[in-house]
Amino acid sequence: MKKVIILATALASALALSGCGETRGDRAMGGAVLGGATGALIGGAASGRAGGAVAGGIIGAAAGAIIGGNTAPRRRCAEYSYDYYGNRVCSAYYGGY
Repeated sequence: MKKVIILATALASALALSGCGETRGDRAMGGAVLGGATGALIGGAASGRAGGAVAGGIIGAAAGAIIGGNTAPRRRCAEYSYDYYGNRVCSAYYGGY
């Protein structure tokens, strides 16, 4: 019963924190941390050994980084302006942050 409670708590916290981060790198890092922790808990609970926890942590971190990095919202430019040097820069965005 103790393993089920720990696993449920880990999954609930991973779900609650999965949308954190504004940039692609922030989301990838957060996904790696959450995926690694959750994978280690699941691997340890499933195998009952430290090797299972390590393997689950590595697999979970890799999967979390890939998924987290690819969930960043795309920002499209709505309005362009020019800076002091004449370079075209975006001054307003559609959607995203």
